[in-house]
Amino acid sequence: MCKKREESITLAIDRDKESQNALKWTVDNLVSKGQTVTLLHVKLKQSSSLPSGNKSSDDGAELFLPFRCFCARKDVLCQDVIVEDISAAKGILDFVQKNAVETLVLGASKMTLLRRFKAPDVSSTVIKRAPSFCTVYSISKGKISSMKSSTSSLPSSTMRQRVQTIKSNMNVERRQSTMQRTHDEIEIKSPFMRRGYEGTYQPSMMDSDISFVSSGRPSVDLMFPSFHDHAAVPHLSLISDYEENRISYATSCSSDKQSIDIGSSYAAFSSSSLGTGRQSCSLSRQDEMEAEMRRLKMELKYTMDMYNTACKEAISAKNAATELHKWKADKELKLEEVRLAKEAAMQMAESEKEKSRVVMETAMASHRIAEFEAQKRKHIETAKEKKRATSSLGKNDFRYRKYIIEEIEEATEDFSPSRKIGEGGYGPVYKGSLDYTQVAIKVLRPDAAQGRSQFQQEVEVLTCMRHPNMVLLLGACPEYGCLVYEYMANGSLEDCLFRRGNSPFLSWQLRFRIAAEIATGLHFLHQMKPEPLVHRDLKPGNILLDKHFVSKISDVGLARLVPPSVADTVTQYRMTSTAGTFCYIDPEYQQTGMLGTKSDIYSFGIMLLQILTAKPPMGLTHHVEKAIQNGKFVEMLDPIVPDWPVDEALVAAKLALKCAELRRKDRPDLGHAVLPELNRLRALAEEIKPSINFCRSHRPSPNTTMNRNHCHIQRPVATTSLYV
Repeated sequence: MCKKREESITLAIDRDKESQNALKWTVDNLVSKGQTVTLLHVKLKQSSSLPSGNKSSDDGAELFLPFRCFCARKDVLCQDVIVEDISAAKGILDFVQKNAVETLVLGASKMTLLRRFKAPDVSSTVIKRAPSFCTVYSISKGKISSMKSSTSSLPSSTMRQRVQTIKSNMNVERRQSTMQRTHDEIEIKSPFMRRGYEGTYQPSMMDSDISFVSSGRPSVDLMFPSFHDHAAVPHLSLISDYEENRISYATSCSSDKQSIDIGSSYAAFSSSSLGTGRQSCSLSRQDEMEAEMRRLKMELKYTMDMYNTACKEAISAKNAATELHKWKADKELKLEEVRLAKEAAMQMAESEKEKSRVVMETAMASHRIAEFEAQKRKHIETAKEKKRATSSLGKNDFRYRKYIIEEIEEATEDFSPSRKIGEGGYGPVYKGSLDYTQVAIKVLRPDAAQGRSQFQQEVEVLTCMRHPNMVLLLGACPEYGCLVYEYMANGSLEDCLFRRGNSPFLSWQLRFRIAAEIATGLHFLHQMKPEPLVHRDLKPGNILLDKHFVSKISDVGLARLVPPSVADTVTQYRMTSTAGTFCYIDPEYQQTGMLGTKSDIYSFGIMLLQILTAKPPMGLTHHVEKAIQNGKFVEMLDPIVPDWPVDEALVAAKLALKCAELRRKDRPDLGHAVLPELNRLRALAEEIKPSINFCRSHRPSPNTTMNRNHCHIQRPVATTSLYV
């Protein structure tokens, strides 16, 4: 504490908020009670042309007023200094250098966007150029924003003496100015200076001291012991006022001593008038003394009232400080509680995080075990399927005619390109003759993916069923993957719809009948016992037409038997990978892998729209639905058919849109909703009994008579035998 009081502390102030923060920080951290702080304000020099008056001094007093009040509340003495210079930084540095200031505190300058491109601010300049013996603090918002510590002591003892001399001179000047002000405000008239008084008077200490006025009253220090430390403030010191009055009175008396001596010489010549003058002077002096005593008593009473007011303010400030300390202690206690609660919450969070990590590791381990079990189960099922396929081939050979490869080569002329009538994902298709019957031979391509499983699947499906709308399998060569089918003279439905290879066009009566036949064959697959069969690749390319335009479903190599337990509940079965042709695959089956009988209904809906419009499947449902809404459905129908029954075609189109719904549950049932409506349309077409018009460029049959543009055919009655 002693070291702080010996140091000279100067606070550079201005009208900004940071100066007040700097003063508060200085009082809290650098200054103790009773220590003096120099308040320095730099007044910038103005142009000589501007008028100067008392306004600057009034502004200076108004500037220092809040700082003085704060210092008085904190029991800190303050000294006001105003210097003039061309810049604030230069004035502060000159004052520090001349007065050997050891500690300088100033508020930090506000950093704005414009200031970045201007000259350095005051605080940065002062810190950069301050003398080495001065410690500089830059305060921002009550905290140190930047600081420069002293690196050397004061230059010499002479500098210290000079500083002390300057400080003492400033104190003397301030005391004299205070005495002069007191003398001007309260002028004490000496009764010994009146004219007519002859003799000399030397004032003594008892004559000039007025402490005897309050000799009968109790001491103020005993009345307010707690305020004893605060009574050292110069403006509230009663003893200082009495001392100043006494000095003023003694000065006035000594200044008129010469006139009193002259009066005493005059008394030597007029001794007769001395008695009379002395008596009147004594009466007059007594009156003046009584008046002076009354005036001094009034001044003392006024001073005591001010002192009591200051004491009350000090007590209030002390109580406020006590409340503030209590509030601070409560806040610290609450902060400690919050910190402990935060630590507990963090520990709990870490514990929960560790538990979650353990659970995640356990779940991952369980997931790995489940994947391993699934793979193991998959391998077992694959092995069982292979075993079942092998045994099935051995047991079911009697269900179909088994051909040797030599017979196949002879029928296809060693797989001659001239005998090739088609190509699919399974392999090429050749036309041949076996047992005096026209047949179609499908040959497995060696590099076909999953060709062997599709071959086995198609053999198993077609050998155990017979239906008029299912293609007939005549035999097979299992060693080389060759399948022998009945020959379909009119190719596929896709070729007829898109007029490929001069295929005949189809009338609307034929189209309604073909749609009903496809639905009948599909319903037969879905009603198989004990397990329903899902085709999974229903499209116009897999619908074949014989010479009488009877449609038959082919290519069941991708068909899947749904387990009975699943078929009895939701008729869905989850597949590990989807299969089929793009634009015909059920979207829900493609996303989830859930296979069901309604997956084929979606493919049938797209195919039914193609039968009506003869357009590609991409975006077909959207175009048809939009045309129906805009009343332009007629424009969507196949223009090659001139006599469309629009109302019946619209019914078929709406039924196809229902079948092609994205959600499986929104699609109608094939046996209860779709098939009855298509049978009604087929019956309508058979009642009209029109002639069937189609165009053909080759392969005329005995029942046809060729014309220039078209051929006329009477619709034959389709008869199909059932094989067991």
